[in-house]
Amino acid sequence: MGVVTKRSSMTFFSDPASHYSHRVRIVLAEKGVTVDVVNVDPDNPPGELADLNPYNALPTLVDRDLVLYEPNIMMEYLDERFPHPPLLPVYPVARANSRLMIHRIQKDWCGLVDQILSQPNAKASEVARKELRESLLATAPLFGEMPFFLSEEFTIVDCCIAPILWRLPSLGIELNDKQGKPLLKYMENMFAREGFKASLSDLEEDIRN
Repeated sequence: MGVVTKRSSMTFFSDPASHYSHRVRIVLAEKGVTVDVVNVDPDNPPGELADLNPYNALPTLVDRDLVLYEPNIMMEYLDERFPHPPLLPVYPVARANSRLMIHRIQKDWCGLVDQILSQPNAKASEVARKELRESLLATAPLFGEMPFFLSEEFTIVDCCIAPILWRLPSLGIELNDKQGKPLLKYMENMFAREGFKASLSDLEEDIRN
């Protein structure tokens, strides 16, 4: 069954190396949204970006007169704008839990990822690498409880986790089969999804080629 393409006049200014841009690209791909993805070098952004976004930051999503420049707001907007398939739970408690998980990913993992990628050889990055690996392994059993992360369905939380896991080789983190088995199985399932494969930039594809 082919992906149904939805008409859109969207432009997505994306950092092809950033896991924050990647999470939004996964949502766009999973929803089959027609979007013009503009790959931007964060060190040399086009003048147009500064006109659109007061922070001149990536990613930036433009949908006609609407300009969004916070990835999690973009993901929720896209989920409401293109309701199928839904990526946030319908019920308030489950929806709040999803948002809380995204917040925890941000607090517990994203800062460590950013530290390692920005200064891979720094002493602080060695500490971050060890902390991130231990945190992932401590969380690994949760990945085995349901087909997706604490859910029967693919959700916006998976869109935040998958880009980090895809980057593990770049982060210098290896997971062993014994402790990380549920996590490795989850990664295998995530990376095989058509939406995930379609979301990858050329730079991201090179991480695991």
